[in-house]
Amino acid sequence: MSLLDKIQNPVDIKSLSTEDLAQLASEIRQELIKTIAHLGGHLASSLGAVELCLALHYVFDAPHDQLVWDMGYQAFTHKLITGRRGQFGTLKQFKGLAGFNNKDESEYDLFSTGHGGTALSTALGLAMARDRAGISRHVAAIIGDASLGEGMALEALNHIGHLKPNMMVILNDNKMSISKPIGGISRYLNRIITNPTYNRLRADVDTIMEKLPSGSKLVRVGHRVEDQLKGLLVPGRVFQDLGFRYVGPIQGHNLPELIRTLRNVKRLKGPTLLHIVTTKGKGYKPAEQDPERFHKTEAFDIETGKEKAKPKPRGRSAQSFTDAFTDELLKIAESDARVHAITAAMPEGTGLGEFGRRFPDRFIDVGMAEQHAVGLAAGLATGGMRPLVGIYSTFMQRAFDQIMHEACLQKLPMVLALDRAGLVGEDGSTHHGVFDVAYLRVLPNIIVISPKDPDELRAMLRWAFDQPLPVALRYSRGGIVCGEPLGKPARIVSGQAEVLREGTQVALVALGSMVYPALKVAEDLAKEGISAMVVNARFVKPFDDALLKTIGTQIGRVVTLEESQIAAGFGSAVSESLDRSGCSSVALLRIGLTDAFVEHGSRQQLLDLCKLDPASVTKTVLNWYHRSPAGSASNEARVLTELVS
Repeated sequence: MSLLDKIQNPVDIKSLSTEDLAQLASEIRQELIKTIAHLGGHLASSLGAVELCLALHYVFDAPHDQLVWDMGYQAFTHKLITGRRGQFGTLKQFKGLAGFNNKDESEYDLFSTGHGGTALSTALGLAMARDRAGISRHVAAIIGDASLGEGMALEALNHIGHLKPNMMVILNDNKMSISKPIGGISRYLNRIITNPTYNRLRADVDTIMEKLPSGSKLVRVGHRVEDQLKGLLVPGRVFQDLGFRYVGPIQGHNLPELIRTLRNVKRLKGPTLLHIVTTKGKGYKPAEQDPERFHKTEAFDIETGKEKAKPKPRGRSAQSFTDAFTDELLKIAESDARVHAITAAMPEGTGLGEFGRRFPDRFIDVGMAEQHAVGLAAGLATGGMRPLVGIYSTFMQRAFDQIMHEACLQKLPMVLALDRAGLVGEDGSTHHGVFDVAYLRVLPNIIVISPKDPDELRAMLRWAFDQPLPVALRYSRGGIVCGEPLGKPARIVSGQAEVLREGTQVALVALGSMVYPALKVAEDLAKEGISAMVVNARFVKPFDDALLKTIGTQIGRVVTLEESQIAAGFGSAVSESLDRSGCSSVALLRIGLTDAFVEHGSRQQLLDLCKLDPASVTKTVLNWYHRSPAGSASNEARVLTELVS
């Protein structure tokens, strides 16, 4: 039996020798590699944090001592030794373990996490609550070097340094974000790592001072010399000036040193920042050589590190929205030198990596700083440039205030490209891009559009760069979910929807990824004797009031389809349009996501779960159609049905 097989909870590792811990670390790495090679997922970060996870649980007594992980993909070792080894093969699978920390899985996970930069704030809150309750326990936050530049993390550092609670911040510095590290903080930390002079001189000063008699004037002189050395030689002085005791950097793969340092540091009073240097992808050569690709990978061959071939769907529907976005943006940028592209630590995921390689002087990766990205775009736009900000929908939420204040209030031309709008799959509730319709459409001076397929995305992207206002272009992960592309789209006209199929008894008004399912639903309804019109809405804002008024007057029944939250979403926009048009008595069925977070699983599994697949939608529409009067005489007679997943 392996050592890992014997570990049921963190108590089981506390009796292990240093040699046994090293063996356990090796077994854990093999388990991580084997599992992710089969399932795909985040690998490199957790490989780099194996010893850190073990040392933390060896020294601290979780869950009584509170360990707060900033990003769960660093903490797969933590999952393995906290009672979840038997389920590890279900990682990120439907009804299996989450790919991040999840408070519903284990008492060892204090928060459900997925957005970086949050751990310092929540850990400070835990420390304050502990002190006010008079409880004796340690609180430690583990944060990566990339997350340290996130605005919330910097705000928390400032506040911790002001309050000075007893808590530890562990900076896991692997010199990488998801991609290459960005910004002054990264360079700053690198200077600490690459300049050992201070640590040697500090040790020499400490040795000399230990030999001096207590109260000696030379002791005070020694302290002043040490302070001067810190100011001259160690960038870590900034953390000290913020109010932290800075310790490090120390080697993050040396278990004896890690354990010894953690034991010493946890006895210190006040806030301490322990700087750990690790290697992303440690223990698996392909991941060490290409940590960006192995940050999150598809299933791969362990021997070669190459991704396993996947069957390719036939036809043009194989093209993803992101691929079409990348290709069209490059063409636009070739002909317009004003076009700049901005992203927040995810150039490859957003499809902007090739733009950066082709136009390095017009590509800006701001790191994990979505608010800054939008503010920067505002400055570029005011200066005459045409900026595009490419960020996943779930992360664009962080920049809501900047979209309002820097973009919309100023009426500045910029394109907000929201990739992964809708259900994203295995990353789960923290990553689903299902709120953007609701949080964007409430803002004045913004245009919100969503393409039905990659071809329409190309046309919308070109159109967006010609607009005088901010344009939010939201599109889903992957390609169209059913059916074959309809070919070259009709010309994009501001606020104008597109009728794809005529019908007389019910109108299916669909947004973005739900357009092709709506066409399939219309076919199925025809088999039941119901004639359904299909409308590709294209625009959330401005909305096609004129077309909807005609539909409301002539048909009297409207169904909205969206892969986003119903609450304040696209269906609400249609309802408001009917009110504006004097058609408030029209029977309306809104189909989308209900007021609940959606779990993880493949995108198709989640569409089925939420009853957004064509068969489920057809059933829902049929049930509603046979019990709802068309064009009722009063507002009270309107039918507003929300689909319960």
